Amino acid sequence: MSDFQKLVVAAGLQPEWQDAAGRRQTVSDEALRTILDHLGHPSASAKQIAESLAVIAVRTARAPRFLSVDVGDPIQLATTLFGKAELTLENGTRTSVAIDQGALKPIEHTGYHRLEVGDHVIDLLVASRRCFTIADAVPGRKVWAPAVQIPSLRSETAKAFGDFGTLAETARAFGERGADALAISPTHALFPADASRYSPYAPSSRQFLNGLYADPSAFAGTSDDPTPDLIDWQSAIPAKLARLRKTFDQDARQLGETLDVFRREGGDDLERHAEFDALHAHFFATTGARGWQQWPVEYHDPVSPAVRRFVTEHAEDVTFYVFLQWLARRDLDAAQTVANDAGMTIGLIADLAVGMDPGGSHGWSRRGDLLTGLSIGAPPDPLGPDGQSWGITGFDPQALRDNAFAPFIATIRAALAHAGGIRIDHAFGLRRLWVVPEGASAAEGAYLDMPFDDLMRIVAMESQRAKAIVIGEDLGTVPDGFREAMDARGMLGMRVLWFERDADGFVPPAKWAPDAVAMTGTHDLATIAGWWSGRDIDWTWDLGRKSDAIDEPADRAARADDRAALWSAFDTGAKQPLPDDTDPVVDAAIAHVAGTPCALAIIPIEDMAGLIEQPNLPGTIDEHPNWRRRLPDTTEALIQRPAVAARIDALNTARPA
Repeated sequence: MSDFQKLVVAAGLQPEWQDAAGRRQTVSDEALRTILDHLGHPSASAKQIAESLAVIAVRTARAPRFLSVDVGDPIQLATTLFGKAELTLENGTRTSVAIDQGALKPIEHTGYHRLEVGDHVIDLLVASRRCFTIADAVPGRKVWAPAVQIPSLRSETAKAFGDFGTLAETARAFGERGADALAISPTHALFPADASRYSPYAPSSRQFLNGLYADPSAFAGTSDDPTPDLIDWQSAIPAKLARLRKTFDQDARQLGETLDVFRREGGDDLERHAEFDALHAHFFATTGARGWQQWPVEYHDPVSPAVRRFVTEHAEDVTFYVFLQWLARRDLDAAQTVANDAGMTIGLIADLAVGMDPGGSHGWSRRGDLLTGLSIGAPPDPLGPDGQSWGITGFDPQALRDNAFAPFIATIRAALAHAGGIRIDHAFGLRRLWVVPEGASAAEGAYLDMPFDDLMRIVAMESQRAKAIVIGEDLGTVPDGFREAMDARGMLGMRVLWFERDADGFVPPAKWAPDAVAMTGTHDLATIAGWWSGRDIDWTWDLGRKSDAIDEPADRAARADDRAALWSAFDTGAKQPLPDDTDPVVDAAIAHVAGTPCALAIIPIEDMAGLIEQPNLPGTIDEHPNWRRRLPDTTEALIQRPAVAARIDALNTARPA
C-alpha cells in the first residue's frame, strides 16, 4: 500500500465502494486528493502526505476526549493510561476507580459520566443497549400512523400554509380515530427572510425551529389570506413574517418575564441563532447575500466588534427572532400535548434532516463542527441513478470526537424535545457520508467513515431518556451489516411497498420484517394512485429524466407488468382495476401494509386520501412543485370522506388498540 493510500484510509475515506447492484467502484485519486484537502490533510506531494500522516498518527495516539460503551461492558481505555482515576457519575456521585492494563471494570449506571486520569479528562457515555421501542410504548400490539407534510395541511381558518396550529388539529383528528402516532416533515429552522428557502431538508440549523410555523392567532386573532392549491411561497413567507412581526410589536410585551426566562435558558446558542437571523435579514435585503459567506468579512465571526455593534444597534430585531423561537416551541409542544390527549401513545414522530445549509446559522456560529467545502449526498442508486449532491453539509467526524459529540447530542435532543419518536433521514449517514467537493458532480464523491458505534449509542441513550422510538431511513445502497446493527439497537428500518420485491414478485405481507416500519410510500416516491395511473412516468418523460427504460412505451409496458404483479400480490380475488381506477388499489395497498407483522405502519396522508401527486420529486427544483402542494381539504373533512374513513377502519381492524 502506498503512502497516499495509507493516508486515504487513515483519514477515514473509502477508496472503493460497492454499488446497489453489488459492483465494486473505485474513486479516482484526483477526487480523493480534493476531498483530503477539504478534510485538512493535504496530499499534493510526498512531503505533504508524510506530514498529514504524522498529524493523524499523533492524534490517534492521544487518549480519547470521548468514549462510549454499552452498559455492563468492560471499558477499554488507551493502553497509556494506568493507575487510579476519579469517576464522576452524571448524578454527581464521585468514586475512585482503578485502571488495570488500560481497562476499567463495567459501570452499571447509564449516563454521561466524567473520568479524570491525572490531567486528562474523558467524557464517558455508558449507554443503553437498545432504543425505546414500540413494544416498550405499547406492549403486545401493532400500531399505525399517518404521515403529513406540515405546510400542506389546511385549517378551518384561512392560512397560506399549514403551521403548528394546523398540526395540532390534525393530531387531534387522527388521535381520536385510533392512530397512535403522527409522522411529520422536518421542523428545523430555515431562513425566514428568504422566501426561496422552503425545502425542509436544507435547514439553517437543526437545533432550532422554523419560526414561520408558529401560530400567532392566540395573540392577534386574525388569519392569513387563503391561497390556491399550490403554496405561493414568494408571497406567503413575507406575509407570514410581517404578521409575526406585527404580533411581536403589538403583543409580545405581555409575555413579561416568560420571554426573558426562555432567553436565559436558551443561552448563547439561542442568541447566536437569533443574531444570525437578524444579520441574514439585513444583508439579504441590502445585498442579496444568501449565506454568511457573502457578508462583509468583518461579520464572519460571531464575536467580532462589527457583529457585536450590529446586535446592539438592532437589539429589537434580535429579540423578535428569539420571540419566534419561543412561539414556535410553545406551539409545537402544544401539538404533541394535543396528540397525546387525543389518544396517541407515541404522538409526533419528528423528522431529522441529514445535514444543513453551510451558509446557515449553525455554519456561521459553529463552523468548526461541520465539513467545509464538501457537500453530502448519495452515489448512483435506484433512488437516484445519476447520484445526488444535496448542497448541504454535515458534522465533521473528527470535530465530533474533539467536541465530545456535544453538537450531535444537542441535535438529537432538540428533535426529541417535542416528540415521541424520531425518523433519521438517510440513516446511513451515521455510518458513512457520501461527500462531494462543492461544484463537482456526485460521481466524484467518496464515502467518509463516521464514528458509527458512538453515534448509535448516543441515539439509544437519548431515545431511552425521551421514551421516544427511533426510525432510520435505510433506503438505497445499504452498507454491510448496517441493518443488523439497527436491529441490535432496536432502531426501526423502513420497508416500503414498492421495494419489497423478490424474484417471485411483491413480497407477501407475512414475510415483511417485524422490527421495521411498513409504509405505502414516502414523500419522495409516487403515491399509490400516482404509481397505478402512471403519473410518475408522465413526470419522468415530460421532464426528460433518466429512466431504466429505453423509451416511454417500454416504460409504460413495464408498468403494466408491475401492475399485474402488484394486484396479484394483494390477493383480493377481484378483477384487476384499470389504470385510471385507483381507489380499489389504494384500499388494497393500505390493507396489504396494515397486514404485515411490522410493529408500525405509516401511511402518507396523500395515500389515505387517494391523491395522484406526490409532495416532492427528487432531483428537481422548479420543474416540479416540490413542497408546495396543499391537501384538498382540512384533515377533519378528509377523514369524514367515506373512502378515507373506510381505510382508517381497515387500519384499526388490522391493528386494534
